[in-house]
Amino acid sequence: MTSASPRLLVIACGALARELLAVIRASGWSQVTVQCLPAELHNRPHKITGAVQEKIRAARDRGFDGRIFVAYGDCGTGGDLDRMLAVEGVERIEGPHCYQFFAGAGLFDRLNDQEPGTFYLTDFLLRHFERLVIRGLGIDRFPELKLQYFGNYRRLVYLSQQPGPDSIAAARAAAERLGLAFEVHHTDLHGLRRALAPAQAQPHGIREERIAWAS
Repeated sequence: MTSASPRLLVIACGALARELLAVIRASGWSQVTVQCLPAELHNRPHKITGAVQEKIRAARDRGFDGRIFVAYGDCGTGGDLDRMLAVEGVERIEGPHCYQFFAGAGLFDRLNDQEPGTFYLTDFLLRHFERLVIRGLGIDRFPELKLQYFGNYRRLVYLSQQPGPDSIAAARAAAERLGLAFEVHHTDLHGLRRALAPAQAQPHGIREERIAWAS
């Protein structure tokens, strides 16, 4: 290990944490710090831009002089995230959301063309389906909300990256719970790795990888 300061700070959505670290390790990155914001922000996308900006400015206030990269899509901010990042001079991962990162633009576009009313699950969202979807949207307390949130959906597509032995059964059960047809596509991490290509343009000095979570 080395005491050298990290040269790349990745500010990421917590929903990407596990997969992001897997890509970093497989790619041999070094001197990287990953700071994750809570995935629950996706239920309140108007807060994403401000939360990311706070992380950027906090890093600079601490004297960080390396490169900052943001692992967020637009994620429902309506372009606000991109406008803020342009002011701050910071790049982000390309694409509108993590479903496209994982599937790749080609597969995602085909799925969307086949059925625009598709609800997507990733490994993270599947693991936290009860907390983020059922309780997070209040469906546990007000079952009638299920129709309001999912009445226009017809299909659930599970985009699996590193699934566990029971993941497909759990995803199928989630689809049944929402009253949706079920489909699964194994994407692995190749799409995310391609989407992170701009951040990989870093010199490989070696050694330090850390992850910090937002409070």
